[in-house]
Amino acid sequence: MAENREFAHLIDLLKDAPGVAIAFSGGADSAFLLAAALIAGVKSILPVTVVSAFFTAGEKDRVIRLGQYLGIAPVFVPADILDDARVTRNTDRRCYFCKLFLFSKVMEVAKKHGIHTLLHGANLDDLKEIRPGMDAARELCFKAPLVEAGFSKKQIRACSKILGLETWNLPAQSCLATRIPQGDTITREKLVKIERAESRLHGLGFDQVRVRCQGDLARIEAEPGELQRFVAPDVRQEIIHAFRCAGFSSVCLDLGGYAPASGMFL
Repeated sequence: MAENREFAHLIDLLKDAPGVAIAFSGGADSAFLLAAALIAGVKSILPVTVVSAFFTAGEKDRVIRLGQYLGIAPVFVPADILDDARVTRNTDRRCYFCKLFLFSKVMEVAKKHGIHTLLHGANLDDLKEIRPGMDAARELCFKAPLVEAGFSKKQIRACSKILGLETWNLPAQSCLATRIPQGDTITREKLVKIERAESRLHGLGFDQVRVRCQGDLARIEAEPGELQRFVAPDVRQEIIHAFRCAGFSSVCLDLGGYAPASGMFL
């Protein structure tokens, strides 16, 4: 199986490192990278999770569960990303400034622990997309061993399933800031509204879903095959009630369905 070759290469890349700090979000990529570092026998492994306003309570819970499963405690670092005006202005460089801010926090923690090798979980598929955050990672000298070993997202999921990681079939993730139109100022109020609304949708069984914030209007994007579920009377009423409680005055369903980084939402 192709994954075996890539996995062996990944272990070779990691095994001689005296210590590594991993930007650990708890997503499929960073979870797999952490597991691989443990299997490789890296002597000192520091999973660093930066907790900001873009990081949801559900994501933090998953990081804790993964740490327990893998037998290693992540280091949580609180950081107020909303203090950085370059991020909150929400220009086409938001992702770059955000990653620069967050990865700098990882670097600071690593230095305090005497670790100089910094890793993040980018994979080959990420190279095909416009990801300004990758520039920030390179500038701060973060290495991407999954790219170097030749891992695609599909291969990461396949290997993660074998390793028993709960993230093997985790739907595609993106930070809460991507739900706010480019050019609209990012505020804590908007982020809280979005997180509450999406959390309720997840509770109703909608996994791959986004709540796009357009002022007081919430626009829901979901998988095309799930759109019919939204019009069921009990589900529709529950969503309307939950979204109003979250702070939205109106809610609509995008008939085009879920689309990563769609339109002005980058």
